[in-house]
Amino acid sequence: MRVLLVKLSSLGDVVHSLPAAMDMVSCIPGIQIDWVVEPAFAPLLKLCPAVQRVIPCALRQWRKSFWRADTRAAWRVFKQDLQSTAYDAVIDLQGLSKSALVAKLARLSPNGQRHAMANRTQGSGYEAPTRWVADVLIPCAWHSHAIDRGRHVCAQALGYALPAQVQAGLQATAHPDVLAKTVALVHGSSRKDKEWPLAHWQTLGQALQQQGFQLALPHANDVELSTAQAIASACPGAVVWPRSDLDQLTQRLAACVGVIGVDSGVSHIAVALGLPHVQLYNVDTAWRTGPAGGDGQQSVYAKPTPLPQTVLSVWAACLASYSQQL
Repeated sequence: MRVLLVKLSSLGDVVHSLPAAMDMVSCIPGIQIDWVVEPAFAPLLKLCPAVQRVIPCALRQWRKSFWRADTRAAWRVFKQDLQSTAYDAVIDLQGLSKSALVAKLARLSPNGQRHAMANRTQGSGYEAPTRWVADVLIPCAWHSHAIDRGRHVCAQALGYALPAQVQAGLQATAHPDVLAKTVALVHGSSRKDKEWPLAHWQTLGQALQQQGFQLALPHANDVELSTAQAIASACPGAVVWPRSDLDQLTQRLAACVGVIGVDSGVSHIAVALGLPHVQLYNVDTAWRTGPAGGDGQQSVYAKPTPLPQTVLSVWAACLASYSQQL
């Protein structure tokens, strides 16, 4: 059986969809899963053992320059790549116009069908073309965690019972350059309202160093680099990681003893790697995107924002819980 998953972005959404792919390979022997995704996230999917072929689709870039000859040429190459395989099922896990377009372009086998969500869920986007394109619409519970929603849609589309155990779907070799006892502080987010105050990061970092931990500071752009440098200036010895593709970043995270971070795609990678992790929330949305709890992973929510001493307490509890699971 050949299945195409369409989940183009964002990073956290892609990570949350990995368990659905793992369910499929567990429940359907011999299944082949291909995945259409934005190029920036393609390296991450190559670390998922359930995904056989990754098809990059740079819709974000192309729609900004659709009139250019090189954009039209890149679009033709993408369509040719996408349509080189006939699929028994195309599953749109995003529910937006852009994912509906990709699902429509995909080539079906003689008995193939396109599947998609029948409705929006709380806190998520949903656009009408999803309904127009799909052959089969799958109702979803209004109050759904992002992981549960993707798993439900795929199970209903292909007709299998959901496995009791959730498999996160990332396998990464630990990067050799990461120091022992390193904790990564994931301070960057695509949304300002998800960030944590700089002074809190500095206080947290100093406390972790006093406990004997090394600190690592990833960054994805110049603004995040400036924040990382400011944290490092208050925490001598902290390492600002070089900017890298997702595969190398994931390998560096895999070498850490744990991660503390805001609600971001990088934090969700830490969860998928099974690392001890504390995820920080300024708004009450952890129920739909945060770690489920237990096994050394917890979310912390407080208004206006969690305090460093609270985060340190939860971090200690995560380490203790993780140790008990080993």
